[in-house]
Amino acid sequence: MKDNFSKQSDLYAKFRPSYPKKLFDFLLPLVTEKKCAWDCGTGNGQVAAVLSEYFDKVYATDISAQQINNATKKKNIFYCVENAEETILPGNTFNLITVAQAIHWFDFEKFYQQVNKTLKPEGILAIIGYDLFRINKDIDFLIDEFYKKTTGPYWDKERKHIDAHYTTIPFPFKEIKAPHFFITYTWEINQALGFLNTWSGVQHYIKKNNENPVEKFSIQLKEAWGKALTRKVTFPVFMRVGKNNSCQSV
Repeated sequence: MKDNFSKQSDLYAKFRPSYPKKLFDFLLPLVTEKKCAWDCGTGNGQVAAVLSEYFDKVYATDISAQQINNATKKKNIFYCVENAEETILPGNTFNLITVAQAIHWFDFEKFYQQVNKTLKPEGILAIIGYDLFRINKDIDFLIDEFYKKTTGPYWDKERKHIDAHYTTIPFPFKEIKAPHFFITYTWEINQALGFLNTWSGVQHYIKKNNENPVEKFSIQLKEAWGKALTRKVTFPVFMRVGKNNSCQSV
């Protein structure tokens, strides 16, 4: 599994978006028992922190020790540095397994073997992701150009699954239709630029060219941003939710 986020783990913790309450309002009632959850690819623990309010125990794993060092700490969250495909977590343990903006980095077959091993018979698997942020027509055009043309050649091939809203990944579970959600913020322009610096495509660009493309792009973005101190920023959120295959009904 690739580690594209250790280097900028502090930026990731500061600028990466958190998931909306409505998402959890949909997801949590699907879980019949709330004893133990696993947030895999936890990053800075955004999802784990929310789950800790509802579950007795939350196990949160990531391959990046730096990410976990920057993660939200709670008494009932147990962090561990390990691969998603080789977990030492015990079998038949979890009522819920979540993966937020991370499954595209996994070996799907091996990870799903771990899911089948550790998920309880009535357990739920939730795969979550978010798309490029939207502001207005002019700024969105610039963001799309920066994403596709400037950083496009520098994204890992796995990014295509995000672009397809995870419809291209295998999902061998009894699927439950999930609605679309939105993350909404009011950002100053420096927050938007900070978020762009968390992109792995940007980091790959820097490594290859010894310069940060966000610095040049910031001139265009500031012009399009205009005189407004803040602007409404919206991230479209998508999900795939499934129940353990041993269950016969949804």
